[in-house]
Amino acid sequence: MTSFLHIDMDAFFASVEELDNPGWRGKPIIVGSDPKEGRGRGVVSTASYAARKFGVGSAMPISRAWKRCPHAVFVRPRMSRYAEVSGHVMEIFKSFTPLIQPISLDEAFLDVTGSHRIFGDPVTIAKKVKKKVLDRTGLTCSVGVSSVKSVAKIASDMDKPDGLTTVPDGKETEFLAPLEVRKLWGIGPKAAKLLAGAGIRFVHELQRCSISELAGLVGKAGGEHFFNMANAIDPREVVDDEKALSISHETTFLSDVQDPDTVARTFLWLADKVGSRLRASGLKGRTISLKYRTESFKTYTRRLTLDNPVDDTGTLCETAKRLAVPLEGKGKKVRLLGIGITGLVPGRSRQMTLFEEGKRPRNEAFDRVVDRVRTRFGKGAIIRGSLMEEE
Repeated sequence: MTSFLHIDMDAFFASVEELDNPGWRGKPIIVGSDPKEGRGRGVVSTASYAARKFGVGSAMPISRAWKRCPHAVFVRPRMSRYAEVSGHVMEIFKSFTPLIQPISLDEAFLDVTGSHRIFGDPVTIAKKVKKKVLDRTGLTCSVGVSSVKSVAKIASDMDKPDGLTTVPDGKETEFLAPLEVRKLWGIGPKAAKLLAGAGIRFVHELQRCSISELAGLVGKAGGEHFFNMANAIDPREVVDDEKALSISHETTFLSDVQDPDTVARTFLWLADKVGSRLRASGLKGRTISLKYRTESFKTYTRRLTLDNPVDDTGTLCETAKRLAVPLEGKGKKVRLLGIGITGLVPGRSRQMTLFEEGKRPRNEAFDRVVDRVRTRFGKGAIIRGSLMEEE
């Protein structure tokens, strides 16, 4: 039986700040861009649990967080420091299993199926991981244990902070049944509102629906996804970048957007994520794909296969934008954007075409400079100019 752990560091950014500033221990800490005396236009990246007691949460405008908790410690994110600590945490995970799928700086999936004989059963492994993280970094994490990947993720959020929740094999649907539908992976506020309009507020109500009934509410793809999540149907495995058949990154906007500049910045951000992972894994790919979901939950997937494999951010970004042109003409607001790449091969030099000379080498050289800086000083040490917030 496959054993998954989903590990989520507790209020990670705020916890690192507290760790580095012992005098802040126990105080409300709010990490966010542009936090100057509550007048900033940025948003909260992370709030400590002491700040959350005042109703402060991630993605909340800094100005609102200030009104709710003016006595909190407000700090700008130090991404290089968080990346450094994250690296230490990921190395700890690797000491228990080579099958690790990082989701972000502060969370990852681990497949510990092959680790039982060395470290014990999944719960024992989870306890050992938690202890080692605390001993080595001074930070706590919450862990979900399940034979179903998506269920492990939900379980890790059930007993925060410093929690450990195990879902026995065969009890997954029973575990999910009393939860609100928002707990399921992929169901956001708008989808939950649509479901609530049909009298579906809890997972047990969703479990009684057929795929066709759900498709009538949220479309074919959404209906199948919601049905599978509610019934703990998730065949996905833990796949690290080195063994991946594809590399992708996507984001769901906090509110649907139609502003071209916001969409363009998002394409560059996504391309930067995918390109960095490609180069870190020593890979290139030939087929670039776009995932584009509108406000009505209609999802479009388009792809283009290039003549030669690539790994540079510029080509990924420009290709994705080209693929999006016919979709932008539909006049729909955008809910989700994603960029992916398949046809992966080991990265190597190749013969340039006449029209690429003078362009691609400069792109690749720039990307590699960016990669080297981030490797040495952390992922937040260098940010592309067009991604910076306006002052």
